[in-house]
Amino acid sequence: MKTYSVRMMSAIVGSLLAAGAAAAPPVTAAAVAQEDPALATRLQTEENRLRPQRAAFAHHFKQAYARYPSIPAGTLEAIAYVQSRWMHLAPDPAAHGGHHHRMPQAYGVMGLYQGEGFADQVGEAARLLGVPVSRVVSDPLTNVLGAAALLDREIRAGSAQLKPANDEIAPALMRYAGYSPRPGKIEDFARTSFAFDVLLAQDRGIDDRGIVVPEHAVRWERAFNPNQLIQQRAPFVRLDVAGDRVFTEQFAIDPRTETLRRAAATGAEGRAETDATEVGILSTDYGPAIWDPAHSSNYTASRSQTVSAVTVHTAQGSYAGTISWFKNSSANVSAHYVIRSSDGQVTQMVRHAHTAWHVGSHNSYTLGIEHEGYVNNSSWYTTAMYNASSALVRHFCASYSGITCASAYNGAASSGINVLPTSVKIKGHQHYSNQTHTDPGINWDWPRYYALLNPSGGGGTTTLLDSFESTVGHFNTGPAYSGSTTGIASTSTATRDCSIRKNGSCSLRVLLKDNTASSADWAVRLLSASGNPSGNVALSRANGRVGFWVYSGGSSMSVAVGIDDSDGTERSVSRALAANTWTYVEWSLTDSAQWDAWVGNANGAITASSVHLDAIWLYRAQTAYDVNVYIDDVQIRN
Repeated sequence: MKTYSVRMMSAIVGSLLAAGAAAAPPVTAAAVAQEDPALATRLQTEENRLRPQRAAFAHHFKQAYARYPSIPAGTLEAIAYVQSRWMHLAPDPAAHGGHHHRMPQAYGVMGLYQGEGFADQVGEAARLLGVPVSRVVSDPLTNVLGAAALLDREIRAGSAQLKPANDEIAPALMRYAGYSPRPGKIEDFARTSFAFDVLLAQDRGIDDRGIVVPEHAVRWERAFNPNQLIQQRAPFVRLDVAGDRVFTEQFAIDPRTETLRRAAATGAEGRAETDATEVGILSTDYGPAIWDPAHSSNYTASRSQTVSAVTVHTAQGSYAGTISWFKNSSANVSAHYVIRSSDGQVTQMVRHAHTAWHVGSHNSYTLGIEHEGYVNNSSWYTTAMYNASSALVRHFCASYSGITCASAYNGAASSGINVLPTSVKIKGHQHYSNQTHTDPGINWDWPRYYALLNPSGGGGTTTLLDSFESTVGHFNTGPAYSGSTTGIASTSTATRDCSIRKNGSCSLRVLLKDNTASSADWAVRLLSASGNPSGNVALSRANGRVGFWVYSGGSSMSVAVGIDDSDGTERSVSRALAANTWTYVEWSLTDSAQWDAWVGNANGAITASSVHLDAIWLYRAQTAYDVNVYIDDVQIRN
């Protein structure tokens, strides 16, 4: 088996993690200004309101580190990011219909729990600080100091070091998490998810609208064991430091997803992967999801009606906290899926054939999706979350005749109950009758979600340029053919592949191999018609949008297109891709903001009435691994 040295792998891992930092940006006001001006105004107002608060939080963290030097730098900022996105949580029982699914409420910027089925972190923090409970709840500085006191206690209980490294406190973070006070395996996945999220925020580093989490590299192989990394779908490697190897007999890097996997499912480990109660295995209902079942007392193990609708929720809590709550036998609530904000990870907790308890009298015919976050903070709604959620719902649309993606709600977001007709099959909790909860609320971008669910919709005429059902179509089979391509080897290929596809039976598989003689980042110009514009179908500029479906097996990939215009070739802005999911990307031929001049006399705008597709561009930080990218249904809509 091929091995890599630790020195080489440090460079590979560094590129993977650094590139991953921008994988899931939140939706900003500028990003939605054209499609929903009202939402853009609300987001800008929110940004203006939160920035001064976040600046104050940064000073509070410094005071806490000075008082509790055992806590590694950046850890408190990361916990605040994971729990609240740096927003002081002050739950109002009357707001948004009260407790969402009776989830234990979190308080302050550190998101401390106060019992209600979870640990009483607020009460414990008050006792450790010698202050009233009310101060921990209401005063931001005391809230930060209280969380620091709790974490300091866990760190000192498990480490003899005065100042452990961030990746050495994962067990302390798991104990700190504050979920059900009952220990045991039932809580392991949720606690691991919490610790993973905290360390991931530090490893990536965060700098977003006043939220600053300092970047600190995490030695993942020391923080978690391989099974935990597999469960978290961590895009990192397991280094056998003693043997100076990446691969071991039990574990390897999946060349398509670049995530850790078992090298072979044999013996007890292999049997565990077929166990319906085992955490971390693939879902049988939806392949990309992790399976972690809710407690059997929180759902009905049957259905009285056929699945015919989808309910979109905001959890009013974190990803790990929501998972933990659904596994709590006293919760009496559940949803079929939970989606993480940072990277779009999907966990399934109830089978489709069973009835989750999430939308009252409408449970019997719906599938429920919980999105981590809070309705009054848009920072939770990231590109990765929207992409993962829409991919899941598109799967529902393809699986159930009673659900069509075109029947999704496509109107303005609102903050109250807004009952929609039963003909609207994909909608929010607040859109059903007999409800009190108002999620996903005012910040959920329904027009954007609808466009992701219906990428080929919107009226007009769609012309399919390449479907790859029988050939590679217009594209050159050698991705390195172009003199403009950098970083990849001549052994890279583009072939028709029928094992992974978005529509039809086949797609175009682009296998990218690193040029070991070069340290350049990858920039691949996958030529259409070998660079000869006359070999392509003429595209009409009028109201035109050129796009395609793309699946990236590796993290931190982005794509663009080149268009042969009358005055040269224009190259589009790039679109970032979430790994391991189909994403539809497209560019408007009439919007000059989406184009830059490239070669010839190009002027950074598509001006001719008739143009041709020059190439699909693929970008990625340099890596020694093979990366597979799949492309399907290249098209133009007019």
